Amino acid sequence: MRALLRTQLAGVARRPARMLLTGLAVLVASFVVYATVLAQQITERSVLNGLAGTPEAVDLVVRGGTLDAGTLARISGLPGVAEATGRAEAGLEVGGFEVGGDYLGLIADPGAGPLSVVTLTEGRLPDGPGRIAVTPRTVERLGLTVGAKVSADAGTGKAVPLEVVGVVTPRDDFGFQGYAPAATVAALTGDDGLEQIDLRLDGGADAGVVGDEIAKLVAGGAEQPEVVTGADVRLDEAQQAAGEVTQVFAVVGAFVAVAVIAAGLIAASTFRIVFAQRLRQLALLRAVGAGRSALARALAAEGVLTGLVAGVTGVVAALAVCHAVPPILGALGWKVASPGFPLPAALGTVALAVLITLVAVLAPALSAARVAPLEALRSAATTGAKPGIGLPRWLTGLAFVLLAAGVAGYVAVNLPGPDPQEYDPKPLLLGVIVSGGLAFVALIALGPALVRPVLAVTGWPLRRLGPVGRLAVGGVGGSTRRAAAVSVVVALGVTLIAGVLVGGASIRMLADRELASSAPADFELRSAGGGPLPAAVADRARAGADLTRVTPYRRIDAVKVGGLEDVAATDLSLAALPRLAALDTASGSAGDLKAGSVVLGRFVADLAGLTTGDTATVTAGGREVRLTVVAVLADMAPLHSGLVVDPADLTALGAPAGASGVLADAAREGEDGRTAGLRALRQASAGQPELRVTVLADQRDQMNTALTVLLAVALVLIGLTVLIAIVGVGATTALSVVERVRESGLLRAVGMSRGGLRAMLTTESALYGVIGAALGIVLGIPYAWLAVLATGVNAPLALPVWQLAAVFLALVGLTALAGVLPARRAARVSPVNALGTE
Repeated sequence: MRALLRTQLAGVARRPARMLLTGLAVLVASFVVYATVLAQQITERSVLNGLAGTPEAVDLVVRGGTLDAGTLARISGLPGVAEATGRAEAGLEVGGFEVGGDYLGLIADPGAGPLSVVTLTEGRLPDGPGRIAVTPRTVERLGLTVGAKVSADAGTGKAVPLEVVGVVTPRDDFGFQGYAPAATVAALTGDDGLEQIDLRLDGGADAGVVGDEIAKLVAGGAEQPEVVTGADVRLDEAQQAAGEVTQVFAVVGAFVAVAVIAAGLIAASTFRIVFAQRLRQLALLRAVGAGRSALARALAAEGVLTGLVAGVTGVVAALAVCHAVPPILGALGWKVASPGFPLPAALGTVALAVLITLVAVLAPALSAARVAPLEALRSAATTGAKPGIGLPRWLTGLAFVLLAAGVAGYVAVNLPGPDPQEYDPKPLLLGVIVSGGLAFVALIALGPALVRPVLAVTGWPLRRLGPVGRLAVGGVGGSTRRAAAVSVVVALGVTLIAGVLVGGASIRMLADRELASSAPADFELRSAGGGPLPAAVADRARAGADLTRVTPYRRIDAVKVGGLEDVAATDLSLAALPRLAALDTASGSAGDLKAGSVVLGRFVADLAGLTTGDTATVTAGGREVRLTVVAVLADMAPLHSGLVVDPADLTALGAPAGASGVLADAAREGEDGRTAGLRALRQASAGQPELRVTVLADQRDQMNTALTVLLAVALVLIGLTVLIAIVGVGATTALSVVERVRESGLLRAVGMSRGGLRAMLTTESALYGVIGAALGIVLGIPYAWLAVLATGVNAPLALPVWQLAAVFLALVGLTALAGVLPARRAARVSPVNALGTE
């Protein structure tokens, strides 16, 4: 055994490039795993260092219980306390000549000094009663520039004049924030209560002693405030944010696990190819007395060594890259923490790499060890000798197909209805995942049998391109096991990508429909009391150049439809705003709306028992109209109403002549255009403090940003699997070139040019991507649709054809690129030398 092992290791030492190619997928997986660990370290440390909201100068925090201005004064006078500030907040409704009514969150802050959380950027700090500072985005959104004077009501029913004297920059700017001393906040609320008190101590003061004195001072109340250190508060704040980071990386870990499985599949494929290339050598060892078990153990040991080298290399590479990130980002102005050197994770990553290769090498090693000694008499061996699969593998694959179909059928039968009550989607989503996993196992088992049928369809155009195309298709079809082993991993990545794209497109369509109902325009202007708007407001809004599609509408909030009460009705024109085109109808056509007809939201139609063509009896305030249902929407009617009627019918129901609200779009795209449109709408409502402007476009932005980020993150994570698949394609092509040196030489000898040989081998590499992408899309689309239906969110089934086509072409291009270097190497070999090899 020792002699045999030395022989194998000597062969490895003579050809280190072969070991590199064999373990390349495992190396990439090790890099990804350890880089993920280091990325989490960087993120968590950066969060702990920079995302705490409490200033670094805060030594003690008094919070909870009953705190007020008197308590603050007494604490400020304690020995050892250098400075103390109270924290309080107030929600204000502000209005005045310069602005319409809006919400402003006023936060108590000293404005300057080490206990302040803001930095002055314009004007001066608020230094007296009735003076406030606002954030830059609040200036843009609310028009509260320096010098603006407004009236504010904190819910007391009494308007208090305020003057904006400065602009300050906080850590987070949400567009509706103001800052002022605690006394100003207390004067607005009529309550001098504080949420907490932050303290900075003298240099020589003992925090424990001062904390005990504070505890004695605040003792005796109904609720006892607690005294904690500023460090503990900052740690709690940061760890709360770090907990969210941990949850994110838990999801990342699931995708990394898929990438590790893909690496194992690629490693098994490359081991099988490498051992097949050495078939004659292994047969010679058998001929000189090596036993099957000893040979299998030697090959397994070779695999373990490959895993060890790949794991260590991947860990070292991840360390080098991740330790280079902080200085690079620091040079760009972004401060992030160093990841350190988590040794247990490094050892675990190396152990995982060894385990992957050990599992991957077992089956190829056992298969290679069964070689007969007579094989040593052959001049060459290839991996394409067994193009099909045996009966046991057929039966196994078909069994997994039936299991996958059975689980998918169970999910399909138990899908929720349009409006599920107390529905838990987790069991059915788990069923979708289980079915998909079983289908993938079936794909692994039946892969070699599927290669030629898929190749017959996808390779048809190549056969029409001449000898190079035909040879490439024949080369892939001649070694179906090798093609299947690589294409299955590509299929795994494409299945996940197709699922994310299809699911994302479906959810985005649902979001567009919901936003078309709740936010059909960029802005909405309404009266705070719900009364009609002055007629001149809409005319003034139309007159400006910063607004477009200014659309008044009327609304009644207490309408009865059949037996359903308190339903809102509106006469908003469904053709007035482009975003309303995203509304989907379950039946009928919303374009048929006219006097004497009605368009119902789905929930109203369901609860009232109405459908298209029925006559609905609509009443409001003792008035009644009978309307024909011309359409039922798939969701709610616009602006959270239940039905849309013609203006004449709404008048018949008692609606006043004045508009209930005005919708409008910004005339220009971008934040500048939105800010200009907002100001124009406020100017149109000037002198009417009861009018309120809502920026509906912000709702769309938040939804679209969240969906875009989620989709991008998912695609990046799935890209790990695709990366490993592409590495596998490159390694397989490179090993195939080594295996087929004689074949390449023969082609060159009969007249094929170097360029033709490069094109043939690169095309073969691309065909791995074609087969894998085709299988992945065929699997990914139905499972994505099934998952969308299982969520119970009533999302439409979307098919992003162009995105899927782009993924298909990108995968084919990347797999072709992976074969470029091996193809160039094959083309450089002399035909004479190639024909002389075995």
